[in-house]
Amino acid sequence: MPRYTLKVNGQVHTVEAATDTPLLWVLRDNLDLVGTKFGCGIGQCGACTVHLNGVPARSCQSPVSTVTNMEITTIEGLSTDGSHPLQQAWCDHDVPQCGYCQAGQIMTAAALLKNSPHPTDDDIDGAMAGNLCRCGTYLRIRSAIKDAAAKGGQK
Repeated sequence: MPRYTLKVNGQVHTVEAATDTPLLWVLRDNLDLVGTKFGCGIGQCGACTVHLNGVPARSCQSPVSTVTNMEITTIEGLSTDGSHPLQQAWCDHDVPQCGYCQAGQIMTAAALLKNSPHPTDDDIDGAMAGNLCRCGTYLRIRSAIKDAAAKGGQK
C-alpha cells in the first residue's frame, strides 16, 4: 500500500492508503480527525468540506494521492478550543440543531470571511449555497457569519 505524507492542521503525518482513498476517510480513519463528516459521498452536501491551500474542498471527492503537497485544514484546525470567531458565533446564534453539517458550513464560512471580510447577504448566500442543512438553519447561519465578520472573522 502506498505511503503519503500529509500536512494537516500544521502537522505532518505519514499514512498508508490506496491511491484513490478519499481524503475524508484518511482524516477520519487514519488520523482520527472526526470533525469532518461523511454526508453524501458525491460532493453535493458540503458536510465533508475542508480547506486545501485555504480553498474549501470536498474531502469525499479528493483522493489522498492528489493532496500530498497541500496545506490541509480541518474543523479541528480552526482552533483547538472552539474559540474561532465563527465557532463562537455559531454558539451565540444557536445555529446547530442536529449539528451534522456544521463543520462543513463553518469551513466554507471561514474561507468566505478570509476572502470577503465584510460579506453582504448575497455574498454569504452565494458562498454557502453548496452546503446543505437538513434542519434549515440558513438564516441563523447567515446571522452567525455576519456576527463573526463584525468581530473580525478570523484568528
